[in-house]
Amino acid sequence: MFFSNGWNVQWIFRYGQTQLSHYHSKAHECMAVLSGAARIRFGVADTSEDLNENTYGSSWENGGIEVEGEAGDVFIIPAGVAHKTYNTRPEAEFKLLTPGTGHGIEAKDPKKALADIKLSGYTMMGAYSGGDWDFVKSGGDFEKVWSVAKPRYDPVFGDSKRGLCNTWRGSGKLQSAL
Repeated sequence: MFFSNGWNVQWIFRYGQTQLSHYHSKAHECMAVLSGAARIRFGVADTSEDLNENTYGSSWENGGIEVEGEAGDVFIIPAGVAHKTYNTRPEAEFKLLTPGTGHGIEAKDPKKALADIKLSGYTMMGAYSGGDWDFVKSGGDFEKVWSVAKPRYDPVFGDSKRGLCNTWRGSGKLQSAL
């Protein structure tokens, strides 16, 4: 479904307990939760390289928006929006589950490779629109962010007014759907 709507599925990861806050400057991201549950925080950067201090200690920054993500949820994150996943359940080790490096499904039959993955822990699938994804922890070139074209189709609803096509206007700015 994502592929047919112009969103390139790049990876399936099983997440560890926490990760560094980051953003993507060259692509919009769609994350689909495949198993488990976790907190996902949008809009705040981390202030330390220490994962535990950023999530559970004195380096935690207030602000942003937090949601509980669980199997079946889909999140669309415009380029430039910081995000991190933490408090994953059930707990498991961080691991790339798709063949390759996380920048595309490196298999003769990508659909079969995806279908053969055994889900465990908190897993998400990542798909991108606009270009190849990067992982920016701080700073970065926001000129790249503003030049990422808006997606032509919603990854789930295609060109239906139920999805992005009704809320994402202009060159790339997302109107609040909340």
